[in-house]
Amino acid sequence: MSIDAKIVKALRDKTGAGMMDCKKALLETDGNLEKAVDYLRKSGITKAEKKGERTAKEGLIFSYIHHGGRLGVLVEMNCETDFVAKTEGYSDLAHNLAMQIAATNPLAIRREDIDQTILDREKEIYTDQAKDSGKPENIIEKIVEGRIEKFYAESCLLEQSFIKDPERKVSDLVTEAIATLGENIVVNRFTRYAIGEASLNGQPR
Repeated sequence: MSIDAKIVKALRDKTGAGMMDCKKALLETDGNLEKAVDYLRKSGITKAEKKGERTAKEGLIFSYIHHGGRLGVLVEMNCETDFVAKTEGYSDLAHNLAMQIAATNPLAIRREDIDQTILDREKEIYTDQAKDSGKPENIIEKIVEGRIEKFYAESCLLEQSFIKDPERKVSDLVTEAIATLGENIVVNRFTRYAIGEASLNGQPR
């Protein structure tokens, strides 16, 4: 059975569950949105959404050095208790996030952190490109909106496709870790260092 991506997104927005969990729930319930919500609730996955409202003041700063020592990442990830910060699952998440940052060099953690000047410049470029290609005025705005969404997906850490599994977003990893570890988890900031390159910093929320 094929599940429409729009239904998967609707379920994800409604429950806060990961993409793969939403797909599984919809497959198990023949694509019925409300039944899929119940399915996720019964499995405890939607608990992650409520945990996301709790304050995260503990955590760790995780370091990752790529082979050869020419590329390194520091990432600060926060949780609610020092106990969870010391667990293997928490360290695994931090390691995956650091590897993601090393590989993709994101501009920011989330779209709200993107500098408005950068966003305005991107919009101007996309608008000019659409006009130069002869697109009618009534669809230029939609074209620009689509390209901005793609820009967010490539430039914002949490919206990127996970390098080890492109079917999942990085935000899915965080949501799944929240559900598994039982605490709110927040990616707060990061710094990426590469020999001969200027670093890009993810800004704290």
